Amino acid sequence: MGKIQYTLIKKEANTSARLGKIKTNYGEYDTPMFMPVGTQATVKTLSPEEVKEVNAGIILANTYHLWLRPGEDLIDHAGGLHKFMNWNGPILTDSGGFQVFSLANPKDITEEGVMFKNHLNGDKLFLTPEKSIAIQNKLDSDIAMSFDECPPASASHEYMKNSIERTIRWAARGKAVHNNPNQALFGIIQGGAYQDLREYSAIKTVELDFDGYSIGGVANDHESKEDMYKALDYSLPFVPENKTRYLMGVGEPIDIIEGVIRGIDIFDCVLPTRLARHGHAFTKHGKINLKNSQYKEDFTPVDNTCDCYACKHYSKAYIKHLITADETFGARLLSIHNIRFLIKLTEDIRAAIKENRILAFRDEFVRDYYEK
Repeated sequence: MGKIQYTLIKKEANTSARLGKIKTNYGEYDTPMFMPVGTQATVKTLSPEEVKEVNAGIILANTYHLWLRPGEDLIDHAGGLHKFMNWNGPILTDSGGFQVFSLANPKDITEEGVMFKNHLNGDKLFLTPEKSIAIQNKLDSDIAMSFDECPPASASHEYMKNSIERTIRWAARGKAVHNNPNQALFGIIQGGAYQDLREYSAIKTVELDFDGYSIGGVANDHESKEDMYKALDYSLPFVPENKTRYLMGVGEPIDIIEGVIRGIDIFDCVLPTRLARHGHAFTKHGKINLKNSQYKEDFTPVDNTCDCYACKHYSKAYIKHLITADETFGARLLSIHNIRFLIKLTEDIRAAIKENRILAFRDEFVRDYYEK
């Protein structure tokens, strides 16, 4: 048993895209990869067996929500998060920062930590870098995330600079108390779309020598795609090639492809299951809404190029019926499909990198996805 290890296998000839392997306590996994989100120790509506079946590797759980309920002590008593949720694969836990900052007022962010209200009962809570790491140590995930501030993209240069300075100090404090030898700890690079701040944040975070690095602040305030890509272009040249690179909260197919082209290894997003619960599905030819009347008598699969359980066994007409009737099975089938779609996308991306044709792959994908 030990921390995860990243190995760079190949760099694509024409871009910064890369093939890698992440070695974990639960086997080896190829990158680039998409990680399904299991916020409350479950990927919404799906069993662990169904998540395995779509070929998922690492999955996410949410430190903030699990701290509130059932509590890190109970999960520790259960033998850790893997045993508690019956997931025989690697788990990444976020720091809780994103949720905290959506609940906190700017005046409640101090050098020590963040004061905010429990969204369940209104109680006042205080989260510090040390507390976030202590919770994650007890959850016993394979990858823990540093506690960082998530400033909106609209923040001024001055605010953003002060914020990343504090985030770097918080990262050092969290690393100092991290004491789970089987758990990797990732640092988070912030800085909005400001080139000087992204570079500064990357350099200072890398100096702290984390097990991996993530690019934050690109999916928390309706940031533009242009700003997202700038954040990657500004940050990644300063991140070591022998460490995992993680783009947080990004799950739109085109953004995954563009992220890979710039050198990202792993992605996560709640999008596939959230879309599914609203009747929406990814397809090769763009997103579709199964609530639409045009699918009432459409007895073809959601996507005839997809190999998931839903596409193998059920039609758009049947899933439309389930969604219209508010039957949970409809959301389950679309969740299986949407997660598999993004994981299959990363499998296809890996094949394109092997053949040094990621740019042609992107162009073909965009043409099919956006043609109407």
